[in-house]
Amino acid sequence: MSYELIALTMFASMMLMLMTGQRVFGAIGFVGVMAAFLLWGDGGSELGFSAAMKLMKWYPLLTLPLFIYMGFMLSESGVAGDLYKMFHVWFGGLRGGLAVGTIGLMVAVSAMNGLSVAGMAIGATIALPELLRRGYDKIMVTGVIQAGSSLGILVPPSVVLVLYGMIARQPVSQLWLAGAIPGLMMAMLFVIYIVIRCRLQPHLGPALPEEERNVPWPEKLALLRAGIAPLLIFFAMTGLFLMGVTSLVESSAVGAFAATLVALWKRRISWRVLETTMRKTLGVSCMFMWIILAALCFGAVFDGLGAVRAIEGFFVGQLGLGPWEILLLMQLSYLLMGTFLDDTAMLVIVAPLYVPLVGALGFDLIWYGVLYTITCQIAYMTPPFGYNLFLMRALAPPEVSLRDIYVSVAPFVGIMLIGLALVMAFPQIALWLPSVISLRG
Repeated sequence: MSYELIALTMFASMMLMLMTGQRVFGAIGFVGVMAAFLLWGDGGSELGFSAAMKLMKWYPLLTLPLFIYMGFMLSESGVAGDLYKMFHVWFGGLRGGLAVGTIGLMVAVSAMNGLSVAGMAIGATIALPELLRRGYDKIMVTGVIQAGSSLGILVPPSVVLVLYGMIARQPVSQLWLAGAIPGLMMAMLFVIYIVIRCRLQPHLGPALPEEERNVPWPEKLALLRAGIAPLLIFFAMTGLFLMGVTSLVESSAVGAFAATLVALWKRRISWRVLETTMRKTLGVSCMFMWIILAALCFGAVFDGLGAVRAIEGFFVGQLGLGPWEILLLMQLSYLLMGTFLDDTAMLVIVAPLYVPLVGALGFDLIWYGVLYTITCQIAYMTPPFGYNLFLMRALAPPEVSLRDIYVSVAPFVGIMLIGLALVMAFPQIALWLPSVISLRG
């Protein structure tokens, strides 16, 4: 059996196990270890152990539990709720204003967390009940929350971009900078869509009643203080890192410590908050570590087989495809895998194949990291098995059906495809800010 056929068999076996409902890390790790054992005997069977030791020595991995802790601490202590109250008052007079405020809340949560799961949880538990109570269309607002929460994997400090940087050996600071403008652009596209649609169909997002809008200006200005703490946390964490004052791990520690200080300052710390935060942080962190461990093993076998060179030869030599055609096929494969895998699983499965190939084709790996992340956002919301669809179903109230959730994402998927096309056609949307900051440095 040729090495190309072995690599194809490994990949097909892994996908088959995933389709049967096996856990992601179990499917990837089992195929990697068994392939190593069958190919190289007893020595190959130790590949999993070697991957575990490599993972334990991976110093940047310390950032993951710290970033995750920061996000859950801010969520559990009610800081996100204060933010939504601010957006509620300032944007409530606009048709669709509360939906616009929800996008603002999602951007703020993304800048404090770096994960889409936290944004989804906050949006579904804080914003969705309030929007439904105010008479907003349930299909539209369900799509708003799903689309807004997806910004968490693009806006810095994106944990997905941290993982991509580790695997692709690219500087995380440059990736964060590259994701900032596309993330804000995507948020603005969402806002423009909401405002235009609610102007054309006012019943979808009615403005707040006059009596609720007449909030005295001193009270309105006082509510702006809710946004000060997140801004300080974002600057203390991301600003110090981008200025070179702290390393990535130190920056994540600063963010976690700042989030705890804010919770103490607001007198929101309790044993329940601490226990819930720690429990959720441990669960998500362990999930990431198991997946990365399995991916390191699987990737080592793939690299040993020379699968990357084989795939490059197949696309370029046998099919005669150009670089852009190959890139489009890669993005399409992400969309297909995203119907039943999360972003981390997609990255660790195909990164050993795609990242070297993208570099060999002459594309910028920083730019490709942004393309990958935007494609993950789209795949998260693509029926029938998009990750965000089922997460929303688990969090939404009973009156929001699975059909409502499926229908709600259609316009936002279209908007994301427009955003993806813009970043592909104009790479400087992603690369301008990193180039400016590096030149100043």
